[in-house]
Amino acid sequence: MDISTTTTSSTTPPPPLEELRQKNPAALTRVDSILGIPRKDINETYKMGRELGRGKFAVTYLCVEKSTGKKYACKSIKKVRLVTEGEKQDVMREVKIMKLLTGQRNVVELRDTFEDKQCVHLVMEYCEGGELFEKMKSKGRYSERIAAQIISSIMKVVYCLHYMGVMHRDLKPENFLLARRKILGFLPCFADYTLLKAIDFGLSTFIDEGKPNQEKVGTAFYVAPEVLRRQGYGKEVDIWSAGVILYMLLTGVPPFYGEKERDIFYAILSADSVLDMKNHPWPSISNNAKELVKKMLSVDPTNRPSAAAVLKHEWLKGNGVAVENPRESVLLYQMRCFRGMNKFKRLALEVIADIVPPEELEELRAMFTKDGTDESGTISHEELAAWLGKHGSDLRPDEVKGIVEAADVNGDGYINYKEFITVMMNYETLHKEEHLLKAFKHFDKDESGFITKEEVRMALEKHMTGDELTQTIEDIFAEVNETGDSDYDLPSNISTEISDRSDSTLMQ
Repeated sequence: MDISTTTTSSTTPPPPLEELRQKNPAALTRVDSILGIPRKDINETYKMGRELGRGKFAVTYLCVEKSTGKKYACKSIKKVRLVTEGEKQDVMREVKIMKLLTGQRNVVELRDTFEDKQCVHLVMEYCEGGELFEKMKSKGRYSERIAAQIISSIMKVVYCLHYMGVMHRDLKPENFLLARRKILGFLPCFADYTLLKAIDFGLSTFIDEGKPNQEKVGTAFYVAPEVLRRQGYGKEVDIWSAGVILYMLLTGVPPFYGEKERDIFYAILSADSVLDMKNHPWPSISNNAKELVKKMLSVDPTNRPSAAAVLKHEWLKGNGVAVENPRESVLLYQMRCFRGMNKFKRLALEVIADIVPPEELEELRAMFTKDGTDESGTISHEELAAWLGKHGSDLRPDEVKGIVEAADVNGDGYINYKEFITVMMNYETLHKEEHLLKAFKHFDKDESGFITKEEVRMALEKHMTGDELTQTIEDIFAEVNETGDSDYDLPSNISTEISDRSDSTLMQ
């Protein structure tokens, strides 16, 4: 199976190195910081090994942590290749998104970041099973049962991304790794497709429903028609790309083909008339599989199913894939994050929960009430433990108790509707700038543009007193203050300062 990896991008290709060298020799050894972190020599911590792969801007190496001997993958991005400001922003956004997704089972985890004069280094989880792309090339087409298993893993990633307010924009088999190989004796056996891990978030971006994206980015075979038309698009582009992958899993060939890139694009734009689901092997493929592929490859993005709808499709269930709501794993992760926050951050989220319009919280309201609990009801320690157990959680009883205590803002031993919403708000809702500004103003009582220690004390004193209150305030300010000042300026664009739920930027 010959699959092109040609990528189209909205950015202008960088000039040749020789041209850069002649115009500006210093450009080859830039010293400006991309990530804004102190310089660290990666070789002090990791021993670099063989090359695993390379792209337009970066080379990925196998590396070994010297202190533990554990293997990782290191993506080294050459600063000299980052010519435009947009390309620098892409790297910063990639790191921000990977930090946001830390702890998600189907995403390669970012372990550490380094920056020196020449490179930005991203140290990530190493997946020994290799690329899904390579397995697909050697295998050709898959049985429906294996194809269902693979697409289920992919759609769990898509669901997680969309729930967290991110679209990948470059889903393809090359960007999924097998976490491990099955071993029979000393020989590698069949690939284990039960756990695919998504990589490469270099083209990913945050979803803004009020401002559809128009950048022409992606990889030729997998790009959605609305991207090519630059008509404004949203997260449905990821459903299209996943639909292309599913078609390839079932047939061994891409649905839209051409000798040249423009031929591929023409076929995509004419998808309604050129999509072949009649010739071999389609007569032997089930109707449920055909229905799902057709829906995912609908030219009209509004007719494509959501990631959750794909995961609930009868075809997956009929092929032995457990019907599950992937929201549960995302929300469990959010509970853990919430538990790790200090009291002031939790109160800030509670304020935002009051600000958010009810229609933005409809999905969470339905989740809270689906088991017969109304908005005036509560979730007890025992009910949360039962809910987590039902969804396969391996949390210990003391961890469940810790989550309840963290979410229980009013201290009555239960999680009520407001507290549940506070914990579960998704990234997109939480990080809207108007919500953040209102939350900041809630604590900035004197409207000075600063949050002082006294204002933090006023917010916390109804929840704690004495030495506990004093120490908590000191810990909060030590955590976010690098200058030693007692007050904090409001950022000019607070929404761009946030990298994940545990950030302290409401106070910066």
